[in-house]
Amino acid sequence: MKNLEKILLEKRRYIKAIYVSSYIPRKCGIATYTKDLTNDINKLNPYALAEILVINRPEENLSYPWEVKFRVVQNNLETYLQAANYVNQSEADVILLEHEFGLYSGNCGDYIIPFFESVKKPKAITFHTVIDDPTTDYGMAFKRLSTVADAVIVMLNDSAKKINEKYNIDKEKIAVIPHGTPDLALGTTEYYKKIKRLKDRIVLGNINLLSDNKGIEYALEAVSLVAKKYPNIIYLIIGQTHPVVLKNEGESYRNLLRKKVKKLGIEKNVKFINEYISLKELIEWLQAMDIYVTPYLNPEQSSSGALAYAIGAGKSCISTPYLYAKEVLSGGKGILVPFRDPKAIADSIIDLLDNPEKRNNMEKKAYEFGRLMTWSNVALQHLDLFKAIMEENNNYH
Repeated sequence: MKNLEKILLEKRRYIKAIYVSSYIPRKCGIATYTKDLTNDINKLNPYALAEILVINRPEENLSYPWEVKFRVVQNNLETYLQAANYVNQSEADVILLEHEFGLYSGNCGDYIIPFFESVKKPKAITFHTVIDDPTTDYGMAFKRLSTVADAVIVMLNDSAKKINEKYNIDKEKIAVIPHGTPDLALGTTEYYKKIKRLKDRIVLGNINLLSDNKGIEYALEAVSLVAKKYPNIIYLIIGQTHPVVLKNEGESYRNLLRKKVKKLGIEKNVKFINEYISLKELIEWLQAMDIYVTPYLNPEQSSSGALAYAIGAGKSCISTPYLYAKEVLSGGKGILVPFRDPKAIADSIIDLLDNPEKRNNMEKKAYEFGRLMTWSNVALQHLDLFKAIMEENNNYH
């Protein structure tokens, strides 16, 4: 009997959480993020496994895993309200909403607002995009969600400062938790090059769902300049076209990039891998790279899973100065180059290749910083936050 009482006591110490998000097998960065996060939370919280309330697009006809317990139809407001009722009647201790405006229907994704306002449980929200201007429709939606949340999670100190100053959100309510990364080994590049049949090549690239805000065309122009000095360079463009872009625009951006490769005469220096790759494959491709390049064009971008993973792997990173890159690559952990500047990208690549000691020091700094971003650390920070907001709501047992 005592053993049973002990087990029941142990179970009461665990946190039952519902995560509101897109989810695998949907081809979406936040779907993958939520899976990776909850995998490690489950390891720390095994008596109360994560439950997913998924934002579903019926036209995709997805078959979800067992942890998905409720489906919200993305463009049906009534199902958002039904979901709030489901959450309120559940045994959940806390709710975490993964927020990106494009995930939810309505004006600026505002279908999610009545859901969030109707949830009576302790609740937190992770903003994957932080709106700079609070007076826009997006900014006003951001403000409403921030106000009703018990805790607001962002991935950058800059974002925390912004929402405190521009949205008057109390500092005590804001938590900065980094984007997670796998816990990868340092210095395995040559091994993975052999696996990927890239031995004796200088490997550059990036991994993402392709769209025209990625700025890949500027990286290709840089490759054409670098190849004059280092003809064994190869640039990998890994990932499918973003499903929404594919639906609306087809492969127009990928075709533009293919034409540019041909025009620049760098067919031997560029490889397209048009696949939505598994985590295992992502890690293998990433580990095979010498330099990771994100030439993204949106200066307000406040998260990047791909760049986070590259830092976690201890890669030399070259990036345009969007918000996320500016913060995580500061202090010599990477190189920032101006937007739309192929020569600056090329000069930075050549500088790293000409100076292996400089590159080695940069990789060590990135890798050391990446240990703070492993999914196990990120999961623990989430659980600590959940406990705090539960205690504040007098719901912690």
